[in-house]
Amino acid sequence: MRFVLYNIRYGTGGKFKLPWSGYFRRTTSNLADISNFLSRQKPDIVGLVEVDAGSYRSHKVNQAEALAASLGHYHTYKSKYATSSWPHLLPVLNQQGNAFLTSDVIRNTSFHYFQHGLKRLVIELEMENLTIFLVHLALNFRIRHHQLNDLYELVNATTKPHIVAGDFNAFWGDREIGLFLAATGLTSANTLNIPTFPSVSPHRQLDFILYSKEIHKQRLQVPRVTYSDHLPMVLDFNVD
Repeated sequence: MRFVLYNIRYGTGGKFKLPWSGYFRRTTSNLADISNFLSRQKPDIVGLVEVDAGSYRSHKVNQAEALAASLGHYHTYKSKYATSSWPHLLPVLNQQGNAFLTSDVIRNTSFHYFQHGLKRLVIELEMENLTIFLVHLALNFRIRHHQLNDLYELVNATTKPHIVAGDFNAFWGDREIGLFLAATGLTSANTLNIPTFPSVSPHRQLDFILYSKEIHKQRLQVPRVTYSDHLPMVLDFNVD
């Protein structure tokens, strides 16, 4: 199987010098580049972080739906902000979320929200013989560790082979998630600690794909493409 993890920055591109610059650009042409990239990968499952569900940036187009259609995939999407939070009440922000695209029928999807932080969403995707958790953790170090505690409880409850993937915002790299790996028994697919951010000159490992012992890694690639400020990760694997 092939799994692609990609923080696509709402389709706004990756070549911006200032923090937050470009986040409100129109996305049509760059989303086409992302679509073409994903098509070339021929993925079975795609985990997308920072997806626009239909703001003015994407001309009211749900990017998850559009990318799924281009691949011939199913999709599931959810806002990363809980309905009771203030960002959910604001234009543009209330169209920001995460998504899965899958070539096979989705058995079940559960949407969880962490107890702490602004970005709280965890999407739990259940396939026939696999469960994948997709996350986007907080920028604040202390809040991230509260979120990792909540994530441990979710992961510990699953009985299927599983993957935990997403933008962990782990500014200390793999050292920051060492306790989480030890507690869950998961292994990082990125054994070489290849940096994933920023895409134009990567020097931080913010994005992770972690997998349980029933999953056998064949190959991990981190393509050097600049359609976002993050680099994508492409994992080929087998499941017992």
